[in-house]
Amino acid sequence: MYLEKLSLTDFRSYAQVDLSLEPGVTVLVGANGIGKTNLMEAIGYLANLSSHRVSSDAPLLRFGTDRALIRAKIVRGEQPTVLELEINSTRANRARINRSNPVRARDILGICQTVLFAPEDLALVKGDPSSRRRFLDELLVSLVPRHAGTRSDYDRVLKQRNALLKSARAGKFSSGQEATLDVWDQHMARAGAELLHARLDLVERLQPHLNDAYRQLTDGSKEAGAIYRSTLQDVVDDDGGAFEAGDKGQEDLRALSVDELTDRYVKAFAASRRRELDRGISLVGPHRDELELVLGPAPAKGYASHGETWSMCLSLRLASYYVMLADARTGGSAPILILDDVFAELDVQRRRKLAAIVAGAEQVLVTAAVEDDIPLELAGRRVKVIPGGIDEPDNR
Repeated sequence: MYLEKLSLTDFRSYAQVDLSLEPGVTVLVGANGIGKTNLMEAIGYLANLSSHRVSSDAPLLRFGTDRALIRAKIVRGEQPTVLELEINSTRANRARINRSNPVRARDILGICQTVLFAPEDLALVKGDPSSRRRFLDELLVSLVPRHAGTRSDYDRVLKQRNALLKSARAGKFSSGQEATLDVWDQHMARAGAELLHARLDLVERLQPHLNDAYRQLTDGSKEAGAIYRSTLQDVVDDDGGAFEAGDKGQEDLRALSVDELTDRYVKAFAASRRRELDRGISLVGPHRDELELVLGPAPAKGYASHGETWSMCLSLRLASYYVMLADARTGGSAPILILDDVFAELDVQRRRKLAAIVAGAEQVLVTAAVEDDIPLELAGRRVKVIPGGIDEPDNR
């Protein structure tokens, strides 16, 4: 798949900008702070309905406006699709597909697929577990768009359950509310089991690609791995004893069905009930799980050097790309690769290795402040970004 046209209205720094693209490598060159990343952010948002830079939509709207528009023409095989996404400040976002009637924003998920590399990726190793959970969930949704509903259902139930637990901590919890909590336990167990089952499957698919990618980017002297740590594996009951099914290990969890995981969660919630009521928060569930990244014998976080940290981050993104390529061969489409200001962060050796790996993708979009940062392996079209738009003579 490739992006043929991108048009933004009132998105970030752009009142209006139109960008024509083509398959192969395109490098957008311009001074720092001029808006190159805004263009890449818009493409990434079209794919994931989230930004790699901010957690809310408000900063995406040009200052003083109440909506932004992203329009794009995606070509998948020989089939073009026109997407329009409206980001609103006061109402739900909405979208159009091929100029049809408006639909929910999440109905466009899966149409535009991207893998985006950015300096913010350092958080995948150095940041808290939420960064790694988000990485998994965004990839899940890219591969299977219905999992957007899975995550949304889980977040909704978690919010309701936490509200009940906070009431208990505030001393406003009745026996009737405890019965209501039992009902929410069932809902959360089911939604959590579906999300956990999907994540475990995804980590299993990522693992070999992660190690291969790390070997491609380095001298191959260390193995790279990822281990999913579920809260189901370390539940203790209210008397301090281990929950009977709580430490069966990752292998056993992967072997369980959604129904079996649901049953595990129901038992874990019961075992943790008193502690959760005391603390006023849900202590068990996918929202507290961890994806532990391992480099050689040690965790990457806290032990990896700066160069190793960058290699691990890049390897995670490359592993995503390889998983999506495998999916494309079974009826999907190869994703668009976006490298946003990445090469300036890398030494010459890593620049060349990364460039050689991605150069053969159907479409590669790269941003750089200095053209000399771009390795020769990424020869291709150059586009000059100027304040407020694109330098048209270089955009032909």
